[in-house]
Amino acid sequence: MAPGSHLILMIFFVHLICISSQQEETWFIYNGFVQADLSTDGVAKILPGGQLQLTDGSGQEMGHAFLKKPFEFTSPESLSFSTHFVCALVPKPGFIGGHGIAFVLSASMDLTHADATQFLGLFNISTQGSSSSHLVAVELDTALSAEFDDINANHVGIDVNGLISIASTPASYFSEIKGKNESISLLSGAPIQVWVDYGGNVLNVSLAPHKIQKPSQPLLSTSLNLSESFPDRKIYLGFSGATGTLISYQYILGWSFSRNRESLQTLDVTKLPRVPPHKAKNERPSTLLIVLLILLAVILFLVLGAAFAYRRRKYAEVREEWEGEYGPHRLSYKTLYKATKGFHKDGLLGKGGFGEVYKGTLPSSHILFITVSRSNTSHGEIAVKRVSHDAEEGMKQFVAEIVSMGTLKHKNMVPLLGYCRRKGELLLVSEYMPNGSLDQYLFYDDKPPFSWRRRLIIIKDIASALNYMHTGAPQVVLHRDIKASNVMLDAEYNGRLGDFGMARFHDHGADPATTAAVGTIGYMAPELVTMGASTATDVFGFGALVLEVTCGRRPVEPALPEERRSLVKWVCQCWKMASLLGARDPRMRGEISAEEVEMVLKIGLICMNAVAELRPSMEEVMQYLNGSLKLPDITPHSPGIGSFVPLIMGSYPLPASPTTETLSASLYSSSSANDSTFVTHSIVYGHGR
Repeated sequence: MAPGSHLILMIFFVHLICISSQQEETWFIYNGFVQADLSTDGVAKILPGGQLQLTDGSGQEMGHAFLKKPFEFTSPESLSFSTHFVCALVPKPGFIGGHGIAFVLSASMDLTHADATQFLGLFNISTQGSSSSHLVAVELDTALSAEFDDINANHVGIDVNGLISIASTPASYFSEIKGKNESISLLSGAPIQVWVDYGGNVLNVSLAPHKIQKPSQPLLSTSLNLSESFPDRKIYLGFSGATGTLISYQYILGWSFSRNRESLQTLDVTKLPRVPPHKAKNERPSTLLIVLLILLAVILFLVLGAAFAYRRRKYAEVREEWEGEYGPHRLSYKTLYKATKGFHKDGLLGKGGFGEVYKGTLPSSHILFITVSRSNTSHGEIAVKRVSHDAEEGMKQFVAEIVSMGTLKHKNMVPLLGYCRRKGELLLVSEYMPNGSLDQYLFYDDKPPFSWRRRLIIIKDIASALNYMHTGAPQVVLHRDIKASNVMLDAEYNGRLGDFGMARFHDHGADPATTAAVGTIGYMAPELVTMGASTATDVFGFGALVLEVTCGRRPVEPALPEERRSLVKWVCQCWKMASLLGARDPRMRGEISAEEVEMVLKIGLICMNAVAELRPSMEEVMQYLNGSLKLPDITPHSPGIGSFVPLIMGSYPLPASPTTETLSASLYSSSSANDSTFVTHSIVYGHGR
């Protein structure tokens, strides 16, 4: 034989071997999947009975199963195939079934990036509709997704790179007997046969119930060039299933495939695995289940009991029989805790050595004992002061006086709304003042300084409040701690006297009971240590406040040179030098009346006279300020004017008080320019406390 003939024969045999090998690799039939060479992910698995289970009855899950070897084609013209599979979609008992399954042709068998639910485990929100997905699917969709233009919740569709089907129709099959399409319920739980045929750029899909022959007419037929979706000419074949809040058990029972449409082997449906039963259980609970339920009930009871005990401790209060008469004025700790959002740091208004002040909001139903039309308390805004109290002795008198303060009504007093006692602390509730305390505008640069006109209004406001306390209230009320940080500013920047924690009462015409010396250095009258508090000591404190407001500095400034440390001595010195106006606050804004400023400074000096008997009453102070009473004829050399008596405590025998501690501090301290040495259960905002 000629050498050329040998070469031709060799090429022919090699070609036959290749064709034989190719045929072997491109057809298969699985009557059950026990021996199938599949790659699965998600919740997909092959059950012992041979069923390929794509989803296992759990929600928000997906499963995939692919042939491990890709289906390859050499040219668009050579691309053709036929496949036949049997599936079953069984709704989980008690649930609406969903979402569906799909026969998948993909450039990759890694679909773990996809989402479950309406995405059927094929795409996610980013890959949906993207030509780079390289995926074609025949979906059996059992949920209506308007975003993908689904026609109903029981349809078959052909998808290319997205879930908006290029062709779809309600699930049905062509009945040869009736000569028309008959509906099929995809969620019937019964096996359903599906055929997918492709060739000549046409894709056909057919459905039929179990044991029905392949219909002569396809359910769906559409023109499609599959090769455009798979430029690498490799296709992975498999299935995808997904659930969401709609849940089904989804099975593939058998699968046959051939790249030659004529040689497809038909599945023998009688030999396929059965659909696993999924019936709602109605069995009597086992002994173990009963024991577990009882144990769970006991644990739940203990947890609830512990929670109840914790809640009681959390809101526990101190209550005594004598407090019954003050019931309407007492607010529950639970109410205050909720009003301040658990005393959250965001509501902290001020903090000092004797307590913290928090802003809160109360329901109007809890504002029980003050109704003032000018007050913003109707909106529920309150301030809550938390102070510690260790001794029970004297607490009854203290609470009685606090409640009495709550009955006082004056436009220039901060209304006290109530109190609460809890463990080792006392909580006092007052109306919230939106603009804080006066000292913030006098001594700190973060607030704009007031004009003279505003300062004079505030001085008159506090004078009016003190005059009411001394002469207009049912009993004489001694404030005992008048200073700028205890003057609050309402929404219109009117002055309101606050901080009544150290206030004391006595009948008109009677001498006040001797009490301990309490207050703040620089505001305390010299006779306070030996004679106790009186209306005259309040007048002295008011005089210090007047100088404080007019001069823009505290009564005692240890950091200044000695000749200027005492404000009252320095103002008197300016007067001696015929420059009384020079003592005013240089930051004072707006138009200034020199005559008014000098008059107010003189009132401050008169009120701070070292001789108590030479001080005016608050009623006379009001008349001075209103111009209805002429100032007494005084000079900087008049007796007691400009005198400053240092109070060095510790050497005086102070009478004991059941409700307060005694004062023990030196006049000057290097730690603060406004040292406060006092015991207070009152409400304070801002700085300096």
